[in-house]
Amino acid sequence: MTRVLSGIQPSGAMHLGNYFGAIKNFVREQDHADAFYCVVDLHALTQNIDPESLRKASLDLMAIYLASGLDPERCTLFLQSHVAEHTQLAWLLECTASMGELRRMTQFKDKGGDQEGTRVGLFTYPVLMAADIVLYDVDRVPVGDDQRQHLELTRDLAQRFNHRFGDVFVIPEASIPSVGARVMDLQEPTRKMSKSVSSPLGTVNMLDDPSDIERKIKKAVTDTDGELRYDPETKPGLATLLSLLAACERVSPATIAQRYERYGDLKKDVAAALIAELAPIQQRYEEFRNDPAALEAMMAVGAQKARSVAARTYQRAADAIGLAPPVSH
Repeated sequence: MTRVLSGIQPSGAMHLGNYFGAIKNFVREQDHADAFYCVVDLHALTQNIDPESLRKASLDLMAIYLASGLDPERCTLFLQSHVAEHTQLAWLLECTASMGELRRMTQFKDKGGDQEGTRVGLFTYPVLMAADIVLYDVDRVPVGDDQRQHLELTRDLAQRFNHRFGDVFVIPEASIPSVGARVMDLQEPTRKMSKSVSSPLGTVNMLDDPSDIERKIKKAVTDTDGELRYDPETKPGLATLLSLLAACERVSPATIAQRYERYGDLKKDVAAALIAELAPIQQRYEEFRNDPAALEAMMAVGAQKARSVAARTYQRAADAIGLAPPVSH
């Protein structure tokens, strides 16, 4: 069976971009692949986030995973920091990567990578991501299209390591969903919906109240020509609304557009569809968060399952690179 892996940072409220671009696809994938999904809490350390907020956000995201339909019996679900081999393998890959290829990472440059105060972790972030992936002998990685460059680096590092030290790592392929893969901001529809951008009306969070969802969709930017068609280039706001309804119904945005003549009717149906989609998730989320012992037990089981694979891969890499094997007593 094909093995897949992906993860999300616990660095803010989960929004529709996280849901339609990642989590909903994770849920579908768990029945068709040997799926590994993690909360990448170590990656969140590249940002300014206080310890209590990080702990809470990590548990919140795990509860959202479960509430959305990820099943520990059908996939491996864990916190990145609970599997020590992630950081151990990252160091081996850092010793394989070059300064030049890390400087070329677009996200590093976009986040002020040329400043003296930039954290080293932001620079080496893509190498830790590479370790996350190759640690599990992954065949495919479901990623947003903004992560393509990082996956290409992963492939380059794995191939270079294999060339130098033998056939150690599986070379992963990207898997990018076609519907809902890139959810745009409702107020600035030329940019991606994001946790890091302060746009209260532009971002619909998975745990938003129905009244907030209705308000945000009602105020979503469209245009003034009144022609309802799917055209992301010239009508990005309208395309965003059509894409959201299409993601709920799993049809094409162009097909959705044929059903409507008025923007108001479309907005009303988009809001209703989102509320119906999120309501059961919100209910289950509260149940998981109100039972911390059960949540922690599930995380422990997931970490053990992940570690059983990760330890073998790390040891294979450590042996190949020349590290002395651990001594047992």
